[in-house]
Amino acid sequence: MIPMAFAEKALFDLIRRLRRDDRGATAIEYGLIAAGIGLAIIGSVMIVGDGLSSIFGVVGSTLSSANKL
Repeated sequence: MIPMAFAEKALFDLIRRLRRDDRGATAIEYGLIAAGIGLAIIGSVMIVGDGLSSIFGVVGSTLSSANKL
């Protein structure tokens, strides 16, 4: 077996450490989860928002017509 030079050994050690390090992957996973939750909130507000707007419109017009009596 041919002995490795110091620079080659250091490079292989660095690559080996980077392959074992999963801190970046965890941060990316948390970012994807936060993005998914944000999209779910935006989507639900858009869907429910139109319905609530029409309900408040009906309630408002009913209250204003009842106030005139």
